[in-house]
Amino acid sequence: MKSGKILLIGRPNVGKSTFLNNLIGQKVAITSPKPQTTRFPIRAFYQDERGEIIFTDTPGIFDRAKDMLSRKINQKTLQTLNEDIDLVLYVIDHTRRRDFEESKVLGLVRQIKKPKILVINKIDLQEKSYLPQYKFLEEEIPFVFQISAINKKHVKPLMDKIFEMLPEKTASKINEGEVNPSGYPLLNMDSKTFIAEIIREKVFLMMGEEIPYETTVIVDEIIERNDKLTYIKARILASNDRYKKMLIGAGGRKIKEMGSYARKEIALATSKTIFLDLKVETDPHWQETYYS
Repeated sequence: MKSGKILLIGRPNVGKSTFLNNLIGQKVAITSPKPQTTRFPIRAFYQDERGEIIFTDTPGIFDRAKDMLSRKINQKTLQTLNEDIDLVLYVIDHTRRRDFEESKVLGLVRQIKKPKILVINKIDLQEKSYLPQYKFLEEEIPFVFQISAINKKHVKPLMDKIFEMLPEKTASKINEGEVNPSGYPLLNMDSKTFIAEIIREKVFLMMGEEIPYETTVIVDEIIERNDKLTYIKARILASNDRYKKMLIGAGGRKIKEMGSYARKEIALATSKTIFLDLKVETDPHWQETYYS
């Protein structure tokens, strides 16, 4: 039996969260085509007949963190690099040019003195490829896998290599307290945070380019009315009134639409009927309050 801790690292939107969700078999990290979707490291537990793994999905490293939130995201990722890990999965997107942002991530990867695997994602997309720009990495990292995280293509050989490289299980390798006794794979996210992330995902997917970065979601209450009905009170916080109006939409259409999609997903995840009381509020200081 093998056992270990694996760090997923890469720049924003390379597909780390998609890889982890499809590997685990259920959503543990929200996804969207927009950068900055993941805002804090997410730890998830994976187990099969070969052993057990704690994956840490890090937020993407930003080239130039211009606002406080981006700086905090980078800071949290950098803190994760100092944790005890056994293996690094360095994920790149071959459809994007190698630029300063990628070089910054590579510099961090080089500082981690642990075994590494280079994972080239999105091989299902061949119309535009900058793969030759990453060829030099094969001289630094001996193990290279090309996968499609969204289609789960070539993930099996990658997992075979991962288990081959992990150490044999010892009593202290993965502490009992790190494994969720409920069997749910998320290790560092409570119910309120998970529901808030599902709602925030809908904001990222359904709003324009600018708005998602000006918002966050807070879940204030989760009340089990009975065995079948759960009441959830949540707020979308916008940085100013202009964004608040756009999130609500004409006649409340937009917030109703986002709330409906979120409610259905929460209901599916919990096997309960969900009453979602969702509002939008203006809070220009939400970054300082909730991401300090």
